[in-house]
Amino acid sequence: MTADSPVGLADKIETLASRIEALPRDQNRLLIAIAGPPGSGKSTLAEALVAELVARGHDAVTMPMDGFHLDNRLLEARGLLAHKGAPETFDFGGFHAALERVRQEPSVVLPVFDRTREIAIAGAVEIRAETRIVVAEGNYLCLDENPWRRLAPLWDLSVYLDVPIGELEKRLVARWLTHGFGKQAAYEKAKSNDLPNAVRTRDAVVPVDLVLSYFA
Repeated sequence: MTADSPVGLADKIETLASRIEALPRDQNRLLIAIAGPPGSGKSTLAEALVAELVARGHDAVTMPMDGFHLDNRLLEARGLLAHKGAPETFDFGGFHAALERVRQEPSVVLPVFDRTREIAIAGAVEIRAETRIVVAEGNYLCLDENPWRRLAPLWDLSVYLDVPIGELEKRLVARWLTHGFGKQAAYEKAKSNDLPNAVRTRDAVVPVDLVLSYFA
């Protein structure tokens, strides 16, 4: 595991893209993991990285883990609805199987998560045969808990985003404010579920290839 120096997002993207280009290409497709607590900037980093790879002439796409959220009806039946977003509220088996398929099969159709409706939509995106690099992003891609640690051997490069809890709290409250919650309600939403998940994620990380420190 190596930690980065305190440079800007653009420099981090260039460094990551160069590391990916240097990876052995014996297999048909590379799988890259961008992991970190909720609010750490995984989506921002993954999308910027894919854009950089495409600009360099590579066929690359993102693969968010959020498409494997369990439906609210299942969560309610299991008493987990209030904890939506915790590791046990995802379909790990489906996600693991999808990653195995992405590694082995030319074309794979995947679900996506619609945040406006809080539901996963099946069969919404396709990883095409010509896609050579898949950048997966999610809170628990590098979580050192069962069954999530079974993902570790799948990654050709694993990256963990390390952001101070205080900064995460500010970002998570701001996120709920943008969803129409009042200030107190947004704070309570962040404190009751998002921040415990963030602490859980930070306290149990499998060995990764690169740790990126906080970036704006």
